[in-house]
Amino acid sequence: MDGVPGSVGTSAGFSLRLGQTLFSSASLLFMSMGVEFYSYTAFCYSVTIMGLVIPWSFALALVDGYSVLVKCPVRQPGILLIIAAGDWVLSVLTLAAACSTASIVDLLLHSGGSFCPPKCCSRYQLSAAMAFVTWFLSLASALLNLWLLPSL
Repeated sequence: MDGVPGSVGTSAGFSLRLGQTLFSSASLLFMSMGVEFYSYTAFCYSVTIMGLVIPWSFALALVDGYSVLVKCPVRQPGILLIIAAGDWVLSVLTLAAACSTASIVDLLLHSGGSFCPPKCCSRYQLSAAMAFVTWFLSLASALLNLWLLPSL
């Protein structure tokens, strides 16, 4: 199995990592635009997890970009195992952050609107949506890297 599309060192992997970086940055930006987010633990958790996903995905995007440019994909089992494990952990944490953020926003919207002004709640909804897209891309990377592991 020479080239699993989307695994580390491929152009599809580069685009997945770039998407993770962009969407997690957007989620963090939408959440941080309002200073009210620190009042809710789920929002603080989302900010923390997106703060972890951004450097992880950006660093692996750099590795993928370099591997594509020099046409030498990363195939060391130890490195791929660390990347696959990191992807799985961050994927689960990103799903938890997205779900908790979405549930708190839904609760705030249906509580009568006194807890969350509509402008802030719409930003929090966009942040949750971007977190779900980040999770989907992270899950795709994790699955494709896990698929590559047995062939090494």
